[in-house]
Amino acid sequence: MSRLVEALHRLNAAYPWDHNAHYHRWLLRQLPRAAGRVLDVGCGSGELVRRLAGRRAETVVGVDADAGILERARESTSVDAPVTYALAEAPGRLPPGPYDVITCVAVLHHLPFTETLVRFREELAGGGTLVVVGCARAEGVLDHALGLAAVALNPLVGWVKNRGRAASHRPVSMTAPVRDPEMTFGEIGREARRILPGVRLRRRLFWRYTFVWRAP
Repeated sequence: MSRLVEALHRLNAAYPWDHNAHYHRWLLRQLPRAAGRVLDVGCGSGELVRRLAGRRAETVVGVDADAGILERARESTSVDAPVTYALAEAPGRLPPGPYDVITCVAVLHHLPFTETLVRFREELAGGGTLVVVGCARAEGVLDHALGLAAVALNPLVGWVKNRGRAASHRPVSMTAPVRDPEMTFGEIGREARRILPGVRLRRRLFWRYTFVWRAP
């Protein structure tokens, strides 16, 4: 078993891929055709911001607490794109809304969960959409089964995404600070349903969960 784990680690290192960007396509499918004003919280190097601006949104505000990664995001974004980047810490210092769409990918476990969801709810326009891709602490048979499946599939997906060639460097988004999640999927679900009635949650592969909420 130890040899198998070591082999998987070597494959993952040779064919790295961004688990968060893997869900961008799914995220875009959750949005209305005319997204209007969008806020992306924890935008990092701005990949999702640029996709939102290019396909869905009239204006996009990307927020991150890391000045260095924001500078890289600005350098990678066309000056003609309807995008603004802001250095700010969520939830207290978010640029005020209302927003037609708020997105948050693999950031919520770095933030005070309840306070952040309340702030998102307050800044979302009526009829607006909140989409979260998050990380939860594994607990129970189902979580661990999904984790084992992800371990097995991870190097294969990396090989496909890298077109069978070893990557020369890791994606910029994979250099961000890592923090283990404290809340389980069950805890996340109970608190999210309390704050956001009608929210739709789902466990996902590759150590992620998703939820979507439409504001009344």
